[in-house]
Amino acid sequence: AKDRDDLNSFVAYVYDNGPNNQPQLFPTSAHALAFHINAYNALAMHNVLESGIPESLSGFKKVSFFYLRKVQVGGEPISLYDYENKVIRSFNEPRIHVAVNCMSIGCPRLPREPFLPEKLDAQLDREAKRFFNETRHVAVDDPAKLLWLSEILSFYTGDFLAHAPSLAAYVNRYRDAKVPESHAIKFIPYDWTINRQP
Repeated sequence: AKDRDDLNSFVAYVYDNGPNNQPQLFPTSAHALAFHINAYNALAMHNVLESGIPESLSGFKKVSFFYLRKVQVGGEPISLYDYENKVIRSFNEPRIHVAVNCMSIGCPRLPREPFLPEKLDAQLDREAKRFFNETRHVAVDDPAKLLWLSEILSFYTGDFLAHAPSLAAYVNRYRDAKVPESHAIKFIPYDWTINRQP
């Protein structure tokens, strides 16, 4: 119950405050980006709980959840889709895609700590290493010369290729065991089932 109270309190804060209407609270881009990542994750979790924890975010529920239902950030109504794509992606930081979490199984893991401006770069690196070293997001099939990547890299290919010559090269920045950059790429279908872990 306390966790839900804390979530509700933070969502209430996000509704009324943000870099757009309280710029003095966010003196650097790291302050703003950390706020937006935390806010997105909290708003997505709040929406899932308010929706009665649906089984999946596929089909119409996906449209309703991301496009139709409005949240509020700094006094301005916005959909989660627009919040991610028009606000958070504008920071030109592809590691956000391993940090924002829509509460489905296909998402990156949600850290147990907030993103903080003074540690943001290290935290995003940590999450990228965690994401790209998980077999559910990256797998190599050497006999077939295939590299299987999370569909997140298909959704946002341009964001990653703005920072690396290929998707495999981007992945290798964070992999312990490097993947072959000459393999053909296929994408692991995204799992929109709601993550029901406590």
